[in-house]
Amino acid sequence: MAKPLTLFEPFRAVFYTPFYAAHALDAYGAEGVDVQLVTAGAEATVGGLIDGSTDVAWGGPMRIQNTYDLQPDCDIVSFCEVVTRDPFFIVGRDPRPDFQMSDMIGAKFGSVAEVNTPWLCLQEDLRRAGLNPDQVSRVEGHTMAENAAALRAGDLDVIQIFQPFVEQLVADGVGHIWYAAAARGATSYTTLSALRNTLQSERDKLGRMTRALYRCQKWLHSTEPATIAAAIAEFFPDLPQGTLATCIKRYKALGLWGVNPILPRDGFDRLQASGLSGGLFKTGASYEACVDTSLAREAIKADPPSM
Repeated sequence: MAKPLTLFEPFRAVFYTPFYAAHALDAYGAEGVDVQLVTAGAEATVGGLIDGSTDVAWGGPMRIQNTYDLQPDCDIVSFCEVVTRDPFFIVGRDPRPDFQMSDMIGAKFGSVAEVNTPWLCLQEDLRRAGLNPDQVSRVEGHTMAENAAALRAGDLDVIQIFQPFVEQLVADGVGHIWYAAAARGATSYTTLSALRNTLQSERDKLGRMTRALYRCQKWLHSTEPATIAAAIAEFFPDLPQGTLATCIKRYKALGLWGVNPILPRDGFDRLQASGLSGGLFKTGASYEACVDTSLAREAIKADPPSM
């Protein structure tokens, strides 16, 4: 029997729905490849690729670009884009139907502690609006769950969070969506990545894996949120299925998930601009160094059926 591919996920999140669908629907099996999913932690995904403890990882190209800045010879490439826009939201205690980025100035704001990409993207949006991110009264070091609790208690005015916290706060009447960061446009947020030599040595398996994700992309775009929620519910045992469906419905409406696995240059560039302006890295690695679209293009040419 062929050795299975190991796939590291950074953490469990609703915006990773296409990856869970691939397992739930046995899309990998349909393409004849065995994939073992391991929840490794955000810091372990790139590290796992480098030390060989995983074949593939999903996560943000921001982390890969930062790794290139620190280790120019790391040779990690993103080869299959899945989340094409920023999945985070700005949620405040008071309604702001005519929200402007300037509304962030003077508000007590809880940023995301778990990962730095959400803040890096938001500070770039603030700069593009002609504002200085240092003017934001930013409270750091707390998890999204802690920030959601602080918003409920009135200790914060506005927070940055993802699903399902958004729907839970809105449903309870204590939170109002000010801004969906997906509105910033193409931003390559989550991809499959591997070492370049793995891309060659395991090319057949990774090609099958890419086709499996493409099948799921087709399925997601033609399937109702309730059906998607039912399919992936096992990955969110503590979340009511109705809430999960509402989360998926909002993400679908925002165009969060790609229609094909190609990572485009504009999405890469927008993400890189956020890392550069936020000081995460000093020199941005090139698109050609960080991205290989050959398997994605082969998948599109093969045109596998939807799941």
